[in-house]
Amino acid sequence: MSYAAGALPAPLSIVAGAHLEHCPQCRQRLRDAEAIGSVLLEQTQPASAEGDARRSALREAMLAQLASESPVGLPMVASVPQRERPEADPDHLPVSLHPYFGASLAALRWRWMAPGVHCIRAEQMPSLIMLKIAPGKCLPMHSHGRSELTQILRGSYNDALGLFAPGDVADLDEEVEHQPVTAPGVPCICVSALDAPLVFSGWLARKIQRFVKL
Repeated sequence: MSYAAGALPAPLSIVAGAHLEHCPQCRQRLRDAEAIGSVLLEQTQPASAEGDARRSALREAMLAQLASESPVGLPMVASVPQRERPEADPDHLPVSLHPYFGASLAALRWRWMAPGVHCIRAEQMPSLIMLKIAPGKCLPMHSHGRSELTQILRGSYNDALGLFAPGDVADLDEEVEHQPVTAPGVPCICVSALDAPLVFSGWLARKIQRFVKL
């Protein structure tokens, strides 16, 4: 609902857009939310014959767009070349990430953060980061200062909430404390948006935090 209303902070909205590109169920929920929003907007407008006609025309146009393949409010997703499964391309990055990380996974220039952990921070938006975590890596136990939205792009990890694999998104807040463990095989690559710094349980992780700025 917040995404449909344009009320999400920009970094969270970008990660949500990355998820929507690959999740038809969530795209349908977005269409429903936008349709509800258009009806509520109609009801708040002053009544007049000319206004009613204009709102009716706008409503019909919006409903026509909602019925199309790509939802209103997702111009970035709408610009994706029409392929049966864009995620089938192993080098493809979601379109909402292109202005910040480019279009190619292979072209990313990772920076070392910790043993087995590399990252890229969006220059225009420091709270938007991509992480590459080596297989079988156990991250420090932590909770969240506020909201965190993480989209899995490659690989997977397990934590107290279950298995998160490509296409899954973790919607976390300050009530969640977890310790992700990446699965064997391939590195886990994800994009995350943070509303506030992480809150680490261990003293060593807290000491390192000021250097890695997470």
